[in-house]
Amino acid sequence: METKSKTNIFFIYNFLLLLSSLNTATYLFLLPTNSVTANLSIFVNIFRLYISVLFLPCMKEFKLNILPLNKWLDFSDRPLIISGPCSAESRDQLVNTAKALAETGIVKIFRAGLWKPRTRPDSFEGVGIRGFEWLKEMKALTGMLTAVEVANPEHIEQCIKHEIDILWIGARTTVNPFSIQEIAEALKGTDMPVMVKNPVNPDIRLWLGALERINNAGICKLIAIHRGFYAYDSKPYRNAPIWDIPIELMRLCPELPLICDPSHISGNLQLLESVSQKALDLEMQGLMIETHINPSKALSDNKQQLTPKGFSELISKLVIRNNFSDNAEFKTKLEELRSQIDTNDAEMLRLLSKRMKIVEQIGNYKKDNNITILQIKRWNNIIKESLIFGNKLGLDKEFLIKLLRVIHEESIKKQTEIFKK
Repeated sequence: METKSKTNIFFIYNFLLLLSSLNTATYLFLLPTNSVTANLSIFVNIFRLYISVLFLPCMKEFKLNILPLNKWLDFSDRPLIISGPCSAESRDQLVNTAKALAETGIVKIFRAGLWKPRTRPDSFEGVGIRGFEWLKEMKALTGMLTAVEVANPEHIEQCIKHEIDILWIGARTTVNPFSIQEIAEALKGTDMPVMVKNPVNPDIRLWLGALERINNAGICKLIAIHRGFYAYDSKPYRNAPIWDIPIELMRLCPELPLICDPSHISGNLQLLESVSQKALDLEMQGLMIETHINPSKALSDNKQQLTPKGFSELISKLVIRNNFSDNAEFKTKLEELRSQIDTNDAEMLRLLSKRMKIVEQIGNYKKDNNITILQIKRWNNIIKESLIFGNKLGLDKEFLIKLLRVIHEESIKKQTEIFKK
């Protein structure tokens, strides 16, 4: 779940003293809304976001052999901007879109899908190899590099044959290790740059696994693309961003360039600016934004594609912030505030350790008296009081539920281990 507020150490102390158990199903009845349907929708969102964060694995040391972006790409200006249509549809559509983008002077790589993995077989599935000649003409006219999505060894063979500059692997392919391994085998012996989108489901292990397989094939020019994740109800997004996952990827692989695809996260034009800005504020190194010379006539994803003019206006609104400062006063104040956070974090960890020791005592006491781990009535009272208290402290409800849920899982785990002895 996305954290919208900072924790309060005194709230942590009080609710740790009170909290003893939790049952996910009770969320449905504890969240005050006007209908069962609304409750269910909130529950689904909470559960989906909770799952995405709780199951971020404690990964072993993860090291990729990555060639820095500026060693193989002209990356003098941050951020890296990739743009172009969802699909190549015709020669005029592709060339005219590219020429308009080239006039902005900010697009380094032109993207276009030649093969489209559509959900339904009667949907537009791309122009295939016909599009290569259009991309060749586009590159000659504009100088922009070309990027094409691939999903199998045949696609890779065709891209190499037609001198495509960069490949990308889509979310529906990343999710399948068999497909990724076939692609990795086809890439051996090449020096082709590859961009890997996150899998459709929020599983960082699949994303890491895909990157590792490609890297093991000898591909060192790698970029990861965050394009959001499928969820039962991801409103207002098309694909839930679940920012925790790309942040964890950056932590595990700091040498790996990571960019964002706000088009697929947003699914509409209204959210593009806010998603793009957040990605840059989270230190992502670039954006992949879909554009079309006439979006209303697009054969795929027409609702999320900008005109070249709209694209230029969007980029001009984004604030490019530095990730460091030479200002001595700023650095001193920042370190002072961080020191306060470190102190509070250490205190929270001590409280959590203290709480878990009490949990073990309770577990043994329950086992000796043949009492179940969970008592719903007690939990109902505790969660209501905790939400009320947390609200008074200005803490976000969804954040509190996420926090309580994570602690509960560890408590249940400890007591379950005791019951098994």
